Amino acid sequence: MAEDIGTSPDEVQFRFREDEIVDHGTVTVDACCDQTNATAVRIEPGDDARLLLPFLDRLALVEINFPAFNDGRGYSAARILREAGYTGELRAVGDVGVDQLSHMRRCGFDSFAPDKRLDEEDAARAFATWANVYQRAADARRTIADKRHEA
Repeated sequence: MAEDIGTSPDEVQFRFREDEIVDHGTVTVDACCDQTNATAVRIEPGDDARLLLPFLDRLALVEINFPAFNDGRGYSAARILREAGYTGELRAVGDVGVDQLSHMRRCGFDSFAPDKRLDEEDAARAFATWANVYQRAADARRTIADKRHEA
């Protein structure tokens, strides 16, 4: 289980990384593209994550904002970045609910800063959902087909 490192709604509650947490401010996608020293960026709904592809090697943190639970554009942004080779911290922020956690992990999110603190036990169950998967995703878990064909 991830280390519980948050105590207020605007802090990271769950993190699945061993490196140092990025604690410096983020810039907008447009500002990141115009600067040479930006290392943390925040993607808002409607921003095109593909604009960040030339800068992935210098980004330590990408926050993706979920202003409403029913806005799924952030999932696509996460997947685009991970499939392009982004290895830095990918943080889901905003209206993040327990029922979204396992899907967000599959898309490549490795830290979570929900607006409202989530119940630890519910979150642990959500992260453990779907021990076996059928499709490949950004989390690189082995699929059932992969497991069948190893032996």
